[in-house]
Amino acid sequence: MATTSDIRKGLCIRYNHDIYKIIEFLHVKPGKGPAFVRTKLRSVTSGKVLDNTFSAGHKIEDVRVETRSYQFLYAEGDTYHFMNTDDYNQITLQKGSLDTPDLLKEGEVVTILFNTEDSMPLSVDMPAHVVLEVTHTEPGVKGNTATNATKPATVETGATINVPLFINEGDKIKIDTEKSAYMERYKG
Repeated sequence: MATTSDIRKGLCIRYNHDIYKIIEFLHVKPGKGPAFVRTKLRSVTSGKVLDNTFSAGHKIEDVRVETRSYQFLYAEGDTYHFMNTDDYNQITLQKGSLDTPDLLKEGEVVTILFNTEDSMPLSVDMPAHVVLEVTHTEPGVKGNTATNATKPATVETGATINVPLFINEGDKIKIDTEKSAYMERYKG
């Protein structure tokens, strides 16, 4: 058993007869009244996101997880195929268990959380950032850079990201997977 002081991003807990992964949390200590923890939870079975508030010191049942590295092979509709990088066993997961499936490129190595009790995959953790090539974007207009202007760009996985005006087709960009946001032009 854990308490609210053990809450952290990525922690898997058993709540309302389901397993949830904490995707956001905030410890709140108001001037008046008791402290509490505001959380955003995602169900690992249905992908449904819910907001919940735990009072300080509340007991929560954490789920013991094990992490393993898997390589993304390909997607077939809403089914995603992964291969274990150690023993080459393959597993399939549904699109709902991935945080940002539109940023997943074939060959990308991800971390998959498994429940230690029944070895069922719980969720997929993407790397902190990915490098993708811009496949389509409108050309930037010269002299239109007085403000922090952005334009939409489609990357090789099909995702649309807002990028600065100086980014062109064929450029590789680094993308923050947590926020699905442009970080920098990749010079690799």
